[in-house]
Amino acid sequence: MRRFFLMAIAAVAFTASAQEVICHRGYWDAEGSAQNSIRSLVKADSIGAWGSEFDVWMTADGVLVVNHDESFGGVVIETSKWKDLKNMRLANGEKLPTLKDMLKCGKKLTTRLILELKPHENKIHEAEAARKAVKMVRELKLTDRVEYITFSYQAVKVLKTLVAPDVPIYYLNGDMSPKQLAPLHIAGIDYSIGTMRNNPEWIDEAHSLGMKVNVWTVNSERDMDWCINYGVDFITTNAPELLQRKLKNGGK
Repeated sequence: MRRFFLMAIAAVAFTASAQEVICHRGYWDAEGSAQNSIRSLVKADSIGAWGSEFDVWMTADGVLVVNHDESFGGVVIETSKWKDLKNMRLANGEKLPTLKDMLKCGKKLTTRLILELKPHENKIHEAEAARKAVKMVRELKLTDRVEYITFSYQAVKVLKTLVAPDVPIYYLNGDMSPKQLAPLHIAGIDYSIGTMRNNPEWIDEAHSLGMKVNVWTVNSERDMDWCINYGVDFITTNAPELLQRKLKNGGK
């Protein structure tokens, strides 16, 4: 009975704690915006979103490019040169942004920059992309504003060798429990809503290990309510203003 009472108190404490909104690929579902665009980052900042996520690839000639898919306009980013991509346009008319474009814009804003390093086919290439990204963040003096996320377990390990212990790194793949990840000493797990619904016990497990929990991509009110009630720390969504209203109203 005492154990149940303490668990209930802990659950209430987590639910009552501050939960933060992260815009998935920026706030792109808005007028004049597009996924992973400069506008999507500015728009995320304008609504006071805690963070804005974007995806990073490296071209064959070493340019870090922001795009979700492995290819853009039929051009495979990892195996192509920047000259083959630099004049391509996003849905809102912007040029395909580089990581430097995104970071320079973010430097003028306050929202946290959630840098997702995409899994590259060539793992040596992937490690180099990680090194270049961290170096660029450091040179632009944004170390305290950037958090790293990745589906690649190898990239997690590489990033851990490159950043200070207090720089947040999250693992996205959903195939390992918090306990399995604990030896890496990363900030936490960043798993899909489907994975977390199937493994809700991982939320308390992560918290008990001092790890944070983010859930993606949470767009329905039903899934938002689930995340709010289970006390996850961060919620990544394509509907940030709806989620902000729900959090403001106590999850209603």
